[in-house]
Amino acid sequence: MYFIVYYIVRYRKATVKNNLKIALPNLNDKERLVIEKKFYKHFCDMFMEMAKTMTISSEEMDKRFKITNIELMKEYEAKGKSIMLLASHYASWEWLLSLNLKLSYQGIAVYKKIANRYFDKLTKDIRSKYKTEMVSTDKSIPLMANNNRKGILSVYGLASDQSPKTKQIAHWESFMGMETPVHIGPELLSKKYNLNVIFAKVKKVKRGYYEMTLIPITDDAKSLPNYEIIHRYIKEVEKQIYEAPEYYFWTHKRWKHEHN
Repeated sequence: MYFIVYYIVRYRKATVKNNLKIALPNLNDKERLVIEKKFYKHFCDMFMEMAKTMTISSEEMDKRFKITNIELMKEYEAKGKSIMLLASHYASWEWLLSLNLKLSYQGIAVYKKIANRYFDKLTKDIRSKYKTEMVSTDKSIPLMANNNRKGILSVYGLASDQSPKTKQIAHWESFMGMETPVHIGPELLSKKYNLNVIFAKVKKVKRGYYEMTLIPITDDAKSLPNYEIIHRYIKEVEKQIYEAPEYYFWTHKRWKHEHN
């Protein structure tokens, strides 16, 4: 599969090369090429793993996706407040959803709806296997408002490291050395509903095996200065990428906006 995607289809190779050049200017072309090829092998692995999600047992998933400190989530649940779980498009965000099997709160994953109805349904079916409620971005705010009003405690999972639409740009952060527009929705919602905020750091141990560590961002969102939550999140994403850049999702144009 890797040979076809990388050498024949050449899927978004120009975008990947450009992103790596922007994000890792300290490396030379040869060093970035090594990362590029490793990324495409991982990229192909992700699709195989997504398909495997439909048939893999919970016991097998426990072996392949380990959580190093689930006790932190339990501590946050015990505080009696809903939780904002921030992730990035790194390593395996698909298998991260298996976390829901270990929660007492309702797990809700916010995702961007796919235009193709068939693939949108397929994606929801795969990601809903572990009793996770899939909610499209346009329905997420009304859902959170309703849950807050009714006292329904939930864990809201968002991967917020992609570029916002031009009309939605409200704040910029330094990301991988570049001034970059960021989604501020997670911060605004965390403050509005006083959510506990956690970052899900995922590490690829070896092919088909991952390890997740929960990093506390804050348990008092309202007390932090504006944009501090999103700043802490972006810095965690950066650290994750620098540790092993080949596992980040480089096919999207992350730096397509210029800060005037």
